[in-house]
Amino acid sequence: MSFRFHPEAERELREAVEYYEDIEPGLGYDFSVEVYSAIQRAVAYPRAWPILDGEIRRALVRRFPYGVLYSEEEETLLIVAVMNLHREPGYWKGRR
Repeated sequence: MSFRFHPEAERELREAVEYYEDIEPGLGYDFSVEVYSAIQRAVAYPRAWPILDGEIRRALVRRFPYGVLYSEEEETLLIVAVMNLHREPGYWKGRR
């Protein structure tokens, strides 16, 4: 199974990497590794994560307060959001 990003989710990932990199050099890289690790877990076991809304599931990111929200589309996971768990829940709902 492969994955692809919704354009807004890709933007969220880039902005979060930049934010963590500004805090400490190398932290943005660490964040991106943890996000991609969560994505790989979701790709390997797409139905292992809890459903948030409709067909959207959330895989948690280790070490950082983020979740990767995704839906299954045939042989592809659509990454709907790279969501900070401490901000505006539900902002992503118009992205399907």
